[in-house]
Amino acid sequence: MRPRISAGLVIYRHRGGQLEVFLAHPGGPFFAHRDDGCWTIPKGEVEPGEELLAAAIREFEEEIGFAVKKVGPYLSLGSIQQKGGKFVHAWATEQDHDDRQPIRSNEFEMEWPPRSGRIQSFPEVDRAQFFPLAEARRKVKERQIPLLDELVRLLAERAKG
Repeated sequence: MRPRISAGLVIYRHRGGQLEVFLAHPGGPFFAHRDDGCWTIPKGEVEPGEELLAAAIREFEEEIGFAVKKVGPYLSLGSIQQKGGKFVHAWATEQDHDDRQPIRSNEFEMEWPPRSGRIQSFPEVDRAQFFPLAEARRKVKERQIPLLDELVRLLAERAKG
């Protein structure tokens, strides 16, 4: 069986002298009342034969609804394995975005409430925004924290020249 592979994109900016990262809150009824520890980098499954970075950009645009307009290079953040076994490959690029602009996420369908026979649609992402790094570490899924740590390391390395 082929392992499940996703690709994601961490958009970052500098505001007020601090690093901020853009995170997405999963939509649907299971996450409606959850906050800390459940946000994620915008990501999704890689199509057969698709390049990982291209998949990361495509998934970001599908889940968030705005185009990626990078300012600098794409920085490879490596990969992590989530609790469910899925591997997530991630990149970062600098971009600003107005948090007041609403997102336009694609949707998924599921039976809700369970065993009701009713199929309902929910957005994959119900909200997304920039967070200062310390807050982002609290909000993001624990297994994705190393991706944020790698971003900090790479930016510090670039600053040294």
